[in-house]
Amino acid sequence: MHDIRTVRTDPAGFDAAMARRGLPPVAEAVLAQDAARRAAQQALQEKQARRNALAKAIGQARRTGADSAALEAEGGALRDEMAALEAAAAEAERAQTAILEALPNILDADVPEGRDEADNVVLHQHGEPPRPNFAPRQHFELGEALGLMDFAAAAKLAGARFTVLRGALARLERALGQWMLTLHTEQHGYAETVVPYLVNAATMYGTGQLPKFEEDLFKTTDGRYLIPTAEVPLTNLVREELLPEAALPLRFAALSPCFRSEAGSAGRDTRGMLRQHQFQKVEMVSITRPEDSAAEHERMTRCAERVLTELGLVWRRVVLCAGDTGFSAAKTYDLEVWLPGQGAWREISSCSNCRDFQARRMNARMKPAEGPEGKKPNAFLHTLNGSGVAVGRALIAVLETHQQADGSLLIPEVLVPWMGGLERIGPA
Repeated sequence: MHDIRTVRTDPAGFDAAMARRGLPPVAEAVLAQDAARRAAQQALQEKQARRNALAKAIGQARRTGADSAALEAEGGALRDEMAALEAAAAEAERAQTAILEALPNILDADVPEGRDEADNVVLHQHGEPPRPNFAPRQHFELGEALGLMDFAAAAKLAGARFTVLRGALARLERALGQWMLTLHTEQHGYAETVVPYLVNAATMYGTGQLPKFEEDLFKTTDGRYLIPTAEVPLTNLVREELLPEAALPLRFAALSPCFRSEAGSAGRDTRGMLRQHQFQKVEMVSITRPEDSAAEHERMTRCAERVLTELGLVWRRVVLCAGDTGFSAAKTYDLEVWLPGQGAWREISSCSNCRDFQARRMNARMKPAEGPEGKKPNAFLHTLNGSGVAVGRALIAVLETHQQADGSLLIPEVLVPWMGGLERIGPA
């Protein structure tokens, strides 16, 4: 959500910020509703003052026995006028909010210009794509050949974009999630958290999924939503809170299922596990002071990068361009992993600094500590989120990166203890 004062102060600058997102000018429409609301409120205050004066005059007339009928008639008319003004102010505020809540976050100045993912900028790369002396297979070819990945069974149970894993591959997915969560909690300072997988509309609104992206969500018959990522409940832990500055930063991590309708992705990644309705993910969320969020963004991204390095994967960090940055983010780094079977880079983690955008929607604030200059006003918190990482995509990357010519899979060293000492998965 945007501060209306930002639009009032520099409407041209606000329109320029939205233009970077490919949006038309909106400041004039916002300010028109703002002016209507303020005019109605000003008129209402004047009517209230007149009503108070009338009340005194009527009381005086009654005490002296004077005729108060005309004054009482004017008071009755004022009540109707005030009710109309209250309704007008409320309607203008609803219209103003409807415009603002549908607008994406203002991008950081250093986010590169661009229309889509083709304009994203690679910042650095870890390792070089391998050149095996055999034709590498894609993950679904490997999994099906091993007899441990079953898409037909999943389709029978639930339809397209689901997977059944069996045996050692099922254990490998569990090992990945548990190892990543342990790494982030024991070595990166995130507090392990178990959150609800069903949340209410206010929670979805707080992180920006509602109202704009409702078609991407699964909604239950009682009005709740399946979470698309643990970012949603983790970030909303501070909704309607006023936190002391000394309590920051807060860092949370959760391993949870994620549910996405994949609206608009018909025909994309229909084979395999890349784009699923249900998947596991380790999510990291940080809540910081405003002045600390940029440094926290770098820290969070390095935490996700360590996961990929320790799994022996080839990866690169990409900063998303203006046209590819998500709705709530001011700046996003994607981590892309090289998949030998596809011969392509694919996103495996996304780490975003949302600054105070989500905090305004959630009314999540910080009470600054008193300094030599005395008390400071309360400030909105800054929120960040990042994949640490998507478990299914990590499984895909491990399968394709560590596959052998005979179709077997070498287990990354860090996962061997989590696999009960198993070092290799061969055909069943």
